[in-house]
Amino acid sequence: MAECEATATKGHQRMNEVRTRVVVSPDHRISGTAPDEVPAGEHDVTITVTDRRVRRPAGRPLGLNDLPKHDLGPWPEGLSLRREDMYGDDGR
Repeated sequence: MAECEATATKGHQRMNEVRTRVVVSPDHRISGTAPDEVPAGEHDVTITVTDRRVRRPAGRPLGLNDLPKHDLGPWPEGLSLRREDMYGDDGR
């Protein structure tokens, strides 16, 4: 996904902000595709690296007793969970 946005400030030359996704290979080469609005040639680029959390495998399987428990007391007297009672005659 690539975006191109033009910005200008008073007394300064016009600049375009381009956002696109690039891939950095193990040998630190960058590859990606710029939008059509970017002319061919050499450009100054700023790369923002976001801190992505690495997902660790669980040490053991999650069990039912590991889940949080909330005691909300007894169910109300006469509570009906039938579809017709919850959604009315049209069943929605």
